[in-house]
Amino acid sequence: MDIRKIGVIGAGQMGNGIAHVLALSGYDVLLNDISQEALDKALDLVSRNLDRQVSREKITQVEKDAAMGRISTTMTLADLGPTDLVIEAATERESVKEAIFAELLPHLKPETILTSNTSSISITRLASRTDRPEKFMGFHFMNPVPVMQLVELIRGIATDEPTYKACLKVVETIGKTAASAEDFPAFIVNRILMPMINEAVYTLYEGVGNVRSIDEAMKLGANHPMGPLELADFIGLDTCLAIMNVLHEGLADTKYRPCPLLTKYVEAGWLGRKSGRGFYDYRGDTPVPTR
Repeated sequence: MDIRKIGVIGAGQMGNGIAHVLALSGYDVLLNDISQEALDKALDLVSRNLDRQVSREKITQVEKDAAMGRISTTMTLADLGPTDLVIEAATERESVKEAIFAELLPHLKPETILTSNTSSISITRLASRTDRPEKFMGFHFMNPVPVMQLVELIRGIATDEPTYKACLKVVETIGKTAASAEDFPAFIVNRILMPMINEAVYTLYEGVGNVRSIDEAMKLGANHPMGPLELADFIGLDTCLAIMNVLHEGLADTKYRPCPLLTKYVEAGWLGRKSGRGFYDYRGDTPVPTR
């Protein structure tokens, strides 16, 4: 099918980035959230990020203005009914996603493709709770969306070929590269990345190294652009813990057991950059290790 209008559910860190790249590539975007404040913040952030691209001469002011003109917002899920494709980018909790789909489904066109930006939850299971499992798939962008080049496309057991090809065309239109993944816990990127981050937390927990030495070791010794603990703070420690729990429960292997220290940080509300503290304290001018 010809996808022209795309609904994005969730105006947070991922949702606003998805709206940004879609609108810049010519799609009409309807951004939905339960908070008007979140929608206003998202539009402001998209505008500032586009301004940054203009200043670096990656796009023109005319292209920026056109992209902003393609984004509209709503707090009413039913308004997404006429869209051709829906990308759900809400909180990484299965119950929340299921509730969103249940409210949205009665308003969708029969041919609308439904997707989730989930980083770890079973696509087959999410699809089975809808009226269109063959038109449902995982559409997993990387963070930050405007910068990262990869999109994981995950087929559920029922996803049909036209749905996959339609989503692949969108990925290509926005200038990104698709990696096709099978529907197993955490897919490809997080199946490999999260255990590495979890092992870095274990290395800290067991006193093998401190925060700074662990991050420096991986940046300079493995040529990683960001240390694993710094990256965990950027992703959000609650998200890291949630994905490790999905891996642990879904694969029933003790090697995926979340480090108790990661759990403790999340219990303390030290979730990383977004809360001001994680493995680093961000409340001053320069991040300072917390251990």
